[in-house]
Amino acid sequence: MTSVDASPTLAVTRALLALAVVFVLLATTGWTTIRHRPGPGPSREAALAAWARDRVGHRPLPDPAAAPARTVAAFFAGLGTAGGRLLAERHPLVVGNLNGAPVPLRYRANRIALTRALTAERARIADPRLSADGLHEARRRFDRFSSLLRPGRQILAFDPTGKGRTAEVLGDLERARRVSVIVPGVDTNLLTFQKTHGRYGAPAGMAESLFAAERRVSPGARVAVIAWADYTAPVGVGVDAMTGRLAANGAVRLVELASALPGDARVALFCHSYGSVLCGLAAPRLPARVTDLAVAGSPGMRVERAAELATGARVWAMRDADDWIADVPHLEVGGVGHGADPVEPEFGARLLSAGGAVGHSGYFEPGTESLDNFAAIGVGAYQDLICARAGSACHHGISGTEGA
Repeated sequence: MTSVDASPTLAVTRALLALAVVFVLLATTGWTTIRHRPGPGPSREAALAAWARDRVGHRPLPDPAAAPARTVAAFFAGLGTAGGRLLAERHPLVVGNLNGAPVPLRYRANRIALTRALTAERARIADPRLSADGLHEARRRFDRFSSLLRPGRQILAFDPTGKGRTAEVLGDLERARRVSVIVPGVDTNLLTFQKTHGRYGAPAGMAESLFAAERRVSPGARVAVIAWADYTAPVGVGVDAMTGRLAANGAVRLVELASALPGDARVALFCHSYGSVLCGLAAPRLPARVTDLAVAGSPGMRVERAAELATGARVWAMRDADDWIADVPHLEVGGVGHGADPVEPEFGARLLSAGGAVGHSGYFEPGTESLDNFAAIGVGAYQDLICARAGSACHHGISGTEGA
């Protein structure tokens, strides 16, 4: 930091700019953006309470909030297949979201939980006391649950409480040698998990596009992609989106997921928009198996330099030319804002091309250089990467690539 950078005048200017941004957000979106109202449906709190009361023999069940994934895995190994299925039937909302539980059992538990949630929404739709808005939401939830229950879908996490959370796996997660995890941004919940219009801007579409691209790049590779919408995201571009509170909570969940994935596959994180804030906060605690952390359309990662992320993972960044996120002040003052711009050379990330992507949600569109770059990272084909600028050698120093 130079003496000019540290000047009181510059600090005041930055503070006033950050406050001005917050004022504009409040004026246009209102304080309601920070409220996450509870929604209809089963309660995860009630499910956890029932789990805590239950016993296998005389033994308590592992604490979902405290038991390490390896302890949970050992517990289910001792139960056997039949015992695990019985527990999933009794406590689907817990087993389906329990890191360390066998992946096929989580899929099974979440199908049970989805079926029960679908039944509850069907009853709500038939309730004549429901308001017009309530009926509209019930129908949307019914449609979403029906879609997630389609044959072949592998739901790794499902919680219908409130706005809801979910995660879906494409590919064979247990046998994969490389796993890609997509971490989306604002307005992510059960109802926005997939979309008909703007398909590749929603988590399910992002994962579908990336999975197909990875198989094109390396047809024989054993890969899996996770659409991870399993955290409470900000609602709209409001106060929550300008602070790190929800990202900090989500970072804990992301670290737990990465640490509990089966086998010893290498893991790459693809963090879009506010998801990159979450990934930045998770970075110092990520397990060594996370080899790559790529951000797109990032408002910042809560640090000033990539080195401050304190991770062994390679850090990649991209932004397309017409992404509005470029106009967001990349600074942090008093907890507001998310720090330096990851695509600035001074930040120290490896800069990738986003050629062909359009707008803030176009990075996973088929046919774009942004998607091709993500796929190359996902399968470890670093030699195929397209750098943001010719001659910048974004893949320099990586074993087995040009420029290594």
